[in-house]
Amino acid sequence: MRETPEELRELQALLDASLTRSTAHLRSIINAEQTLTAEQLTQVLSGMCTLALSTVTATGEPRISGADGHFLNGRWLFGTARDAAKARHLAARPAASVAHMRGEDLGVFTHGTVEILNPRDGEAAADWPELVAYLKEFYGADGFDWDNEVVYFRLRPHWMTVFAPDPAKLLTD
Repeated sequence: MRETPEELRELQALLDASLTRSTAHLRSIINAEQTLTAEQLTQVLSGMCTLALSTVTATGEPRISGADGHFLNGRWLFGTARDAAKARHLAARPAASVAHMRGEDLGVFTHGTVEILNPRDGEAAADWPELVAYLKEFYGADGFDWDNEVVYFRLRPHWMTVFAPDPAKLLTD
């Protein structure tokens, strides 16, 4: 777990607020017994998590693709090739949604706005050096040309909810 106490408080507030303002239908599926706390979620979302990433074309058509996701500091991080369609979509229209699902045991659904962490032309995010160090440790320092080949995004969520019908199943080693 890499989250600070403040990041955990912010994540818990987001999870609580998101569920509160969700539809009655969603609240009939996800309730206090079938979800995870922020602290539990950060324990479950360790390492790489496969994401379904939703973007929008210039004509408003939805597109979905896969991405390696890493949940760090209470936010999703994901990357792609700089020339990928999703990279172009996100650069032009930064609203995005991601879903991480593990069968019927876990569903994490997030809507938000992305920021580019390592723009080709421009200043990288202040925490990019520590994030790329984590990524190099995970993928290998020579896994990519980190400056030119890949672009990384951080999804700043404005809505996030977690479905976990049996939290104990996810939290046991």
